[in-house]
Amino acid sequence: MADAIGLLRPRTVVGPSLRAVGEWALRFDAFLHVRIGGLVRGACWLILEGHEPVLLREGDTFMLGNPPPYVLASSPDASPSPAAPVLAGAEAGFVRIGPESEDDLYLCVGHIAFDDSNAALLTDLLPPLVIVREADPHGRRLAQLVDLLATEVGVTAAGGPLVQNHLAQILLVHMLRAHAGQTDRPTGWLGALNQDGIGTALRAVHADIAHSWSLKELAQISHMSRSAFAQAFKRHVGVAPLEYLIHWRMSLARDALARDTLSISEIARATGYLSESAFSTAFRRVVGTPPTQFRNQSRRPPARPGDGEVA
Repeated sequence: MADAIGLLRPRTVVGPSLRAVGEWALRFDAFLHVRIGGLVRGACWLILEGHEPVLLREGDTFMLGNPPPYVLASSPDASPSPAAPVLAGAEAGFVRIGPESEDDLYLCVGHIAFDDSNAALLTDLLPPLVIVREADPHGRRLAQLVDLLATEVGVTAAGGPLVQNHLAQILLVHMLRAHAGQTDRPTGWLGALNQDGIGTALRAVHADIAHSWSLKELAQISHMSRSAFAQAFKRHVGVAPLEYLIHWRMSLARDALARDTLSISEIARATGYLSESAFSTAFRRVVGTPPTQFRNQSRRPPARPGDGEVA
């Protein structure tokens, strides 16, 4: 899991945290990638478009994957206000709604964005909403992480942003573990890592991507016949073993090309191809553009608002 998340180049923004009493509701816009948060104290409703309202209680943690617009509220009937202007008024990492009270809600939230070129490795596997209750197997540990994160948001000690970033990413990993354990449905590589045999093969591929893996060799590592391994792998991961291998290699290649740290021939060797031409053919088939064109596009600075517009 660590190598996949590292490839996503996660960027974390934590807070501002929310403290609220009385009737309130905030409407959040759709967001790419992941939002994550938990209730340090109190209770509130999470209302996600297309889903039934969910009551979150103290100690519960939630994760939203590529979420559509949603509302956090004191009750399902509260009239929501746009969240952005309210959050813009944060002071010392907090937004307060209503008077200060010992009984106020305390909600810690953050969002995690990934490099667009490989974000689908994770976001395609996530449902719009994952909730881990405090009483669940992973729940108490997640609640403790949220408590730590909330404490860091509330102080101005040296290194605070670094600590927040790492805590949020640890929280993400534990949420992914909890999600993988919550469902019997196929969850791609995330769920397959927990499967005997299939998980062993996945970890072997990730550990040595340049190796010339064959279906026979991967099946032997998994202590299965080739046919049984191929069927089990596709059932759990969603694609055939060698197709997964190619796509994982191309994910690593996209990352290396975007960072512009290796030549194309070096990337070819690092991802298991004997020649630059063989690598380029595979890259174009999977990604849709030649490696050189992909690298050149990655070098271009993003367009600024207003570029090309007539005043």
